[in-house]
Amino acid sequence: MMMRWWPAVCLVAFALLACGCTQAPTETPIPVPTTPVGAGPATVTVSVVTTAVTSDGGGAATLTDEERHWLAYMREEEKLARDVYTVLYERWNEPVFGTIAPSEQQHMDAVGSLLEAYGLPDPAAGNGPGEFEERDLQELYDGLVRNGSVSRVAALEVGRLVEETDIADLDRAIAASRHDDITAVYRNLRQGSVNHLAAFNRRLATA
Repeated sequence: MMMRWWPAVCLVAFALLACGCTQAPTETPIPVPTTPVGAGPATVTVSVVTTAVTSDGGGAATLTDEERHWLAYMREEEKLARDVYTVLYERWNEPVFGTIAPSEQQHMDAVGSLLEAYGLPDPAAGNGPGEFEERDLQELYDGLVRNGSVSRVAALEVGRLVEETDIADLDRAIAASRHDDITAVYRNLRQGSVNHLAAFNRRLATA
């Protein structure tokens, strides 16, 4: 049976903003792993990553189990980033969250285009903000939102952790990929996450 292929274009654009912040009264947060904070003055950075996606395989049947797993997982992980940042932006009115959340939607859309091209089900379909099929992502989301609601600095640390986790998982997904179009999307999403991580590190350096 012949498969239809859909060309998709992923355009990831975001401006990394910085502003002053004050820390709200705190309670005991959920532990968040920390890494050295980036140095240097806060700046406004615009980064654009464009990827043309053209399926190069023979449909879902050509994918390994690992490739199927990571496509579904990364779709939800990008949703997690979008949902966490949306909640924390509403909680703290911190511009960096408001800037990066729409970019995470574009990351979601990029993986969604791959799911469609390969005829795979969308695990995010029908799920509202903060709802996930993967149990570990659901637990992670709940903990990140709870921790990020403690203080503005804790929220920025949550953002840093989300991007570090995303980069690590994208590295695993890239290693498992056997299709050029899938690998290209993952590499561009990874670069976006590297840029996001740098934005959170700069913001933390001045917080």
